[in-house]
Order: sequence, then structure tokens, then C-alpha cells
Amino acid sequence: MALAGRYAELLATEGVIRGLIGPRETPRLWERHLINCGVMSQIIPSGASVVDVGSGAGLPGIVLAVARPDLVITLVEPLARRTAFLDEVVELLDLDNVTVIRGRAEEVAGRIEADIVTARAVAALDKLAGWCLPLAKVGGRLLALKGASAAEEVAEHGAALSALGGGEVTVRLCGEGLIDPPATVVDVVKERQVAPVRGSRVGDGRGSRSRDGRVSGDRGGRVSGDRDERGGRGGDPRGDGRRKARRR
Repeated sequence: MALAGRYAELLATEGVIRGLIGPRETPRLWERHLINCGVMSQIIPSGASVVDVGSGAGLPGIVLAVARPDLVITLVEPLARRTAFLDEVVELLDLDNVTVIRGRAEEVAGRIEADIVTARAVAALDKLAGWCLPLAKVGGRLLALKGASAAEEVAEHGAALSALGGGEVTVRLCGEGLIDPPATVVDVVKERQVAPVRGSRVGDGRGSRSRDGRVSGDRGGRVSGDRDERGGRGGDPRGDGRRKARRR
């Protein structure tokens, strides 16, 4: 809880200053964001490797790292401002189970293979699966935090999920009895390996608005507007280069 409190403070201060969290979200960081992400941990097996795609401010990746130190977590995020923030959070909270990679999901496909791939408010389910399933092991799972329309998305994109190598799909409610409403997670088992989808990008700034009002397409769990920073500053804000090698 002490680490979670420090992370919440970082979100409410530096996260707001850098445009990763909207000022109106700070009063409800715990119930809407931190706890909403944390309850996902109940469906992740012990010792699993996790890749968080479009990690943004670290939701859910940092939350899972704090709640479950047994997990080995990789945060994949394309924009420099966000990876700089993530690096600082990892350093300040001393999260030795987290690696930050600056890049897009399709760029790291073939280099990373995890038991679990997570994403929050990134894109429609068919596009999301195209980015995320290539990063999962066969038999691994995509856990996508979604809104109330999750079941409709599953029905609409079932054929696309199958074509992308997906097998069994389950809509799970996490945190029932703890939070209201519980977190809705679409759980997709990767049944077989297929060629990664090319041409679509996580974090290219061309988001779309979902039915619950959040902007998707490059969000990765962020909750405020943010300009694409292609060509902006990159690298390590501390100047010591300790995490540059991890971004390749």
C-alpha cells in the first residue's frame, strides 16, 4: 500500500503536469484507475510474464507490478514523454520486476513473448488483438480492460479474433464485492501462432472515442488528451542511460 500511495502521488503531480492524467481525475485515482487495474491481478497466475501494451502512465502495468512483485512485467509505450515518466516511476518505486521499452507493439513482435498481454482503453477489440496476440505465447492470454460494451465487442469481433489466433474468449468481472462496478476484462486465449498484423499502430495519435466516452487508439490507460510526440525528445531524463538499452 505504501508503494501504491507513492505511485498515486506521482500520478496526481507529475502525471498531471505532463498531461498523462487529467486534473479532474485526481480525486478518483484510486477507485476509477488504481483499484480498477489492481483487481485484474486475481486472474493472472503466479510468476507470469506480462507485457502491457500502450502503457501510457502505467495503467495497468505499474499497478500490477506494485500489487504482484512475483510478476515479470514489460511496459511497451511508443511516446518519449510517457516512457520518461515510466522510467522515473520504476526508479523511484524501485520496481526491479519492470522493464520499459519505447516502441510500438508491432515493432517488438517476435522479440517479446509473454504469458499475459494487457491493455487498457487502447482500441477496438479486433485491432487490439492484432497488436497484442503476437506478443503472447501460444496458450497465453490477452487481458483487455474494457467498458460495459465488452460483450458486444466480443460478439462483433469474434471472427477477427479467431483469424488472429485467438481461441476461447471470456468476459470476466474482476473485483466483484470490492468495487462497483467491477472491472470488465475480455480474456482471450491464444490458440495458435499467426503472422503479426502490419500497418496499424498503437500510439499514432489517431484515436477513436469508445461508447463509454474514453478516447482510444493510442491511450494505453491515459485519461487526458495528449499530442503525438513523434520526433520529440527521447531518451533518459536522468542522463545516466541505465534504461536506454532496454528500449532498443
